[in-house]
Amino acid sequence: MDKVEVCEQIKRIGIIPAIRVSSAEEAHFAADAVAQGGIPIVEITMTVRDAVALISHLVRDHEKMIVGAGTVLDTETARKCVDAGASFLTAPGFDPAIVEYAAKAGVTVFPGALTPTEIVTAWKAGSDFVKVFPCALGGPQYIKALKAALPQIPLIAAGGVTQQTAGNFILAGATAIGVGTDLIPSRAIEHREATRIRELSHRFAGFVGDARRLLEPPKEQPEKAKTDFWKFHRHANPGKP
Repeated sequence: MDKVEVCEQIKRIGIIPAIRVSSAEEAHFAADAVAQGGIPIVEITMTVRDAVALISHLVRDHEKMIVGAGTVLDTETARKCVDAGASFLTAPGFDPAIVEYAAKAGVTVFPGALTPTEIVTAWKAGSDFVKVFPCALGGPQYIKALKAALPQIPLIAAGGVTQQTAGNFILAGATAIGVGTDLIPSRAIEHREATRIRELSHRFAGFVGDARRLLEPPKEQPEKAKTDFWKFHRHANPGKP
């Protein structure tokens, strides 16, 4: 899957599950569960033990899953992740060298930023999206204010998205949301509750889908459109049937 396709899939799916666990085995379990729940995308953070090897394994065994690398803090780590097959790179902050490397490697990248100045700087450097992190500091209203001033920049809200706020971040203008433990709870990992993670995956996908439907312009009913046409016709042509 090339960079354009990855960007389109991120926009379409609208959810990026961030896997932060203590072992590669747990990360593999979580990735399988969210994929089975209808979200074929995962972010493996570099805080996971053997994260690069895990990325390689998931890419090899899950051809339809988009596997990305999170908490990428330097270009050497970025290179290792891309060599392992990572389809995107992200981090809590902005490092221009990582964005430049990703552009040369043809890999999707969305660094973290918080203030308008940081967001614009990251976007101008060549980021495909900008991750507003931690979005919990300003909430959906902050995303809404950012989009009003910077409508051309696709924003991903991450760092504090919950079941209660997921839909609101989409309504506020976020292209996608990044979700961690609210989608992949530590207890569900500890007790290997795949069903719980699948249920949460379906639930978050529902929040995103419902919010996007609310943003769609209302569709005029065919009968109403037909009635309005004949009203206009009779007004414009008095005396004619």
